[in-house]
Amino acid sequence: MSQLPVEPARFLVFLTVMASLASAPGPANLFSIANGMHRGPRAVLEGVVGMNAASLVWFVAAALGLGALMTAAPQVFRLLTYAGALYLVWLGGKSFLAAFSTAHSGGALSPRDGSPLLQGFSVQIANPKALLFFSAVLPPFIDLHRPIVPQMVMFAAATMGLDLITMTTYGLGGVALANRMTAPGFRRGFNICVGLILMLAAILIVTRH
Repeated sequence: MSQLPVEPARFLVFLTVMASLASAPGPANLFSIANGMHRGPRAVLEGVVGMNAASLVWFVAAALGLGALMTAAPQVFRLLTYAGALYLVWLGGKSFLAAFSTAHSGGALSPRDGSPLLQGFSVQIANPKALLFFSAVLPPFIDLHRPIVPQMVMFAAATMGLDLITMTTYGLGGVALANRMTAPGFRRGFNICVGLILMLAAILIVTRH
C-alpha cells in the first residue's frame, strides 16, 4: 500500500483548522454576500471561481518558495492589500450612489461593472488571510520528510474545496436576501447594506494586514 502524501491524523487537524478559517467572517465572505445580493447565483459561482484561482496562485507561490519572499518583503503584499481595499471602497461607493439615485436600478453592481470572476480574484489575492495562512498556518503541517509537491496538492484541494462550500453558501445567502427586497424602500436599504458590507470588507483588509 503506497504512502499517502499527508499523514491522515495531520490532515484531519488541517481540515478542522481550515473549516474554521473559511467560515470566519472576512473580506472574501463579505464580498460573496454582496455579490449574491446584487447579481445572483451565477455571479456567486463566478466569484468563487475567481477567489479559488487566487488561492491557487498563492499555493503555487508557496510551492516555489515565494511565500517566504513575501514575508521577507512585506511592502509587496502591503501594496496588494491597499489596492484590494481601494477597489472595494470604489464598489461600495457605487452601491451608496445607487441607493440615493432617483433612477430605477436593481443594484449598484451590474454585469457592466466588471467580471465577478476578476473581482473575486482581486479580493482574494489581496486578502490578509492569505498571508496569515501561508506564513503561519500552513508551514506546521508540512512534513519535510515527505515529498513537498504532493502535500501541497492535497492541502490545496482541501482548502479550495472548503472555500467553494463556504463562499457559495455565503453568496447564496445574499441571493436569498435580494429576492425578498423588491419594494423601492427595501431596495434602497439593500444598496446601503451592500455598500456598508463592502466598506467593512475594505476596512478588514487594511486593519488585519
